[in-house]
Amino acid sequence: MSKAPATPPAEGEEPPKKSKKLLIIILVVVLLLVIAGGAAAFLLLGKKKADSGDEAHEPDAPKITVDTSKPPTFVNLDPFTVNLAPAEGSHYLQVVLVLKVVDQTIADQLKVYMPEIRHEVNLLLSSKLPSEIATVEGRETLADEIMVRTNYVLGFDKPRDDDRRRDKGPWGPVMSVLFNSLIVQ
Repeated sequence: MSKAPATPPAEGEEPPKKSKKLLIIILVVVLLLVIAGGAAAFLLLGKKKADSGDEAHEPDAPKITVDTSKPPTFVNLDPFTVNLAPAEGSHYLQVVLVLKVVDQTIADQLKVYMPEIRHEVNLLLSSKLPSEIATVEGRETLADEIMVRTNYVLGFDKPRDDDRRRDKGPWGPVMSVLFNSLIVQ
């Protein structure tokens, strides 16, 4: 069965209009693009508002309280011996640390996290140059860095400086790091 050839339009007649399917498809695609763009803009703007609002609604870290009527709790760590950063020749550091913590409960919990704490301290110590820890200020900075990393392992992020100025209490369960011995050779 063959189709009959299309007859050319007679004079004065317009050619038959193409189906409106193509026009409808184009309109639907354009409409979908506009909707998708609007949804993307809504999500991006909504996320920016949520990010700026998170600071106000961010859950506060648990407050650390120190009972001053009880003596402080200290946790002795096993000695660390590391090679220092090789920029100034071959040196090694041997250090014995003590952590001052808020209470005995935290001291007991430290045992569970000790492999990770020792790992963080080893990484930090081995990244130092002998000249960085030769001064009292350098050693205090090192003690502060160890405290920050230890508190981080325990789930406490260091607060911003303006937050630390307002709240003079401890910001994490490890209140300070003390050196019982520090030898650089």
